[in-house]
Amino acid sequence: MNSQEPPNAFMALALEQAQTALFLTSPNPRVGCVITSKSGEVLGQGHTQAAGQAHAEVMALRDASEKGHSVKGATVYVTLEPCAHTGRTSPCCDALIHAGVGEVHVSLLDPNPLVSGQGVARLQAHGISVHLGQGGQEAQELNIGFLKRMRLQTPWIRSKIAASIDGHTATDSGVSQWITSEASRADGHTYRARACCILTGIGTLLADDPSLDVRALETPRQPDLVVLDSSLRTPVNAKIFRPQRRAYIYCALQCDPQSQELIYPDHQGQAHALKQKVQALNQLGVTVLGQPKAQKQLDLTYVMKDLARLQMNEVHVEAGAILNGGLLKEGLIDELVLYMAPTWLGSGKAMSVMPLTSTLTQGQQFSWHDITLVDKDLRLTLRRTPAPFI
Repeated sequence: MNSQEPPNAFMALALEQAQTALFLTSPNPRVGCVITSKSGEVLGQGHTQAAGQAHAEVMALRDASEKGHSVKGATVYVTLEPCAHTGRTSPCCDALIHAGVGEVHVSLLDPNPLVSGQGVARLQAHGISVHLGQGGQEAQELNIGFLKRMRLQTPWIRSKIAASIDGHTATDSGVSQWITSEASRADGHTYRARACCILTGIGTLLADDPSLDVRALETPRQPDLVVLDSSLRTPVNAKIFRPQRRAYIYCALQCDPQSQELIYPDHQGQAHALKQKVQALNQLGVTVLGQPKAQKQLDLTYVMKDLARLQMNEVHVEAGAILNGGLLKEGLIDELVLYMAPTWLGSGKAMSVMPLTSTLTQGQQFSWHDITLVDKDLRLTLRRTPAPFI
């Protein structure tokens, strides 16, 4: 881990730039960069663009150049270690070296195995002074999913639930619109917008036919969609299937671990019907994925690791009690975002369905991360204890 210290004014500016990229950069990290002169003048600043486009350091260098500033001997503040490999773009550490900067402050080392200290080492090898840790906590929060995926090869799983103050998500008859306020629903869209994908289960899809997109705020991209549907009951006319949006369905069919091709059951009638359904979904642009072993239920741990393979950093879950319970039971939810309305229903649908418990030690342990009043509702943010990598 990096040592962490509060940001100074220039690193705070870099963090503001990174925050600007919150809804834009996935699956890349959100990074900001500020370049200053020795006298403290801001020469250039910028943030990472959409995947495949310029990174923060290059944007800041361009900004300085367009303003007619020389950056020779300048000080750079960047919220993540400059990359040292050629991917969709050229190495950022090389851009800084060629520009002749004199000093670089880095909030966090990049755990990507293709970087992982190599960017810092290359800067130092060219006589550039490097300082680590300033603004590390803030940079970590901005990139919590990217950091977890790189370190543990699984995404950051965040589940959003709206409920009454006594923990019910709907009435006994299933009415849930709307337990919480319009402000809370809009606030929830910020979590959708920052996620790489929105994940739901077939139960929610069949019951509500939701759109599960970002509507309450402007966003440069819609997150991908993931549906967990063991027996492929997803209707082809579901609202979730929109143009220009990637969608994935995980089913309980076995797949080839290398090619990811589905293996259909021997029973010909069943195989034919399943193939037809998969083809119909494929024609809509939906990717249907299986799992290593054919079984009735989905292996949720496998699904989450496979989402990391698909470069999902943050997975935003909006699902019903059964899927939330399954994810909790497997210890897969890192963060709960609960919108609690000041309404006491008395009875209704639970937030999760889980095995019966007889002792308090069998409960899932979380710690309070944030408590915020949103209009008339409480937004309670909790994180698993202990956190997986923080």
